[in-house]
Amino acid sequence: MTIKTTPHLNFRGNARDALGFYQSVFGGHQTVVTYEEAGAPHDPAEAGQVIWGQVVAENGFTIMAYDVPALRAWNPGEAPFFVSVRGPESDEIARFWEALAQSATIIQPLGASGWSPLYGMLKDRFGITWVLDVEVAYTAA
Repeated sequence: MTIKTTPHLNFRGNARDALGFYQSVFGGHQTVVTYEEAGAPHDPAEAGQVIWGQVVAENGFTIMAYDVPALRAWNPGEAPFFVSVRGPESDEIARFWEALAQSATIIQPLGASGWSPLYGMLKDRFGITWVLDVEVAYTAA
């Protein structure tokens, strides 16, 4: 059996915008299902919000998202998780970084680190913290 782990991001009313943004950064195909389309609107004002959405790209990037309905408690927290994007090509990582950095808060500028020739961390305009780096083989000291 093969399994895959996919980050599933929770939003309050802006999951569609976030998925569109991530698709613009990483490419791929976006799928969005609203509460209304799923036959599950608890509140008519939320019927057009995302009950399930994803972006899947040929380069291996996959992310899921939904809008937490108002009847459920939701707190994005201070730093409950990071989304890590790793790849072997510096140019590709730098391209993703430049796109994600639009209206973002830079936590660690993209540059060389002790474990990677290119590493950076930012919080995007949706409050999601991203870690991007060039993947290299680990060698114990």
